[in-house]
Amino acid sequence: MALELRRKRRRRLSMTSLIDVIFLLLLFFMLTSTFTKFGEIEFATAAAGGGKQDRTLRFLKLEAERILVDGKPVTLADVAVRLEGDKPQTALISLGPNATSQDLIDLLSVLNGVDQLRAQVIG
Repeated sequence: MALELRRKRRRRLSMTSLIDVIFLLLLFFMLTSTFTKFGEIEFATAAAGGGKQDRTLRFLKLEAERILVDGKPVTLADVAVRLEGDKPQTALISLGPNATSQDLIDLLSVLNGVDQLRAQVIG
């Protein structure tokens, strides 16, 4: 009497679930590394008020192609040098019709390095 033993065949390994897990991990790490590159820039908007000011007012007009400081054209690199001083200052920033948000961010980044300067964006 001969016994027939059936050999159990091994199922093929499914690579689909392994690829899905690797893809999800890759996606997670890509997203988390992207968010670490962003920063914050603080600025205040001008509000109506009639209090006494002990700060010097400086007027900046931001346009697409140029920046005016107190009515005189200045390059972005020279804005910080032009606004440095010993007394506290407030820079009122007026946006031109063609100024982009990236132009504003670039200007605010430069102004952030000036001591005793508070930047306010006016409408």
